[in-house]
Amino acid sequence: MPFKSKAQRRKFAELLVEGKITDEQYEEWNRSTGKKELPERVRPKRAAKKKRAGTRRTVSLKAKQTKRRRSKART
Repeated sequence: MPFKSKAQRRKFAELLVEGKITDEQYEEWNRSTGKKELPERVRPKRAAKKKRAGTRRTVSLKAKQTKRRRSKART
């Protein structure tokens, strides 16, 4: 089975150094990949979520104030 990315190739090289896979396994994957130009990663990393400014708090505070006004008007 060929490598899908450069990151995967690095990971398998690390496993080879640690002795978790054999040299034959690494070479089999390397031969099946050939001289193909691999992408750095198969999927791009997720972008960090943007933080919202304090808009939620002000909206909820305004909602509370209108509820208070409505309840006072009813009584």
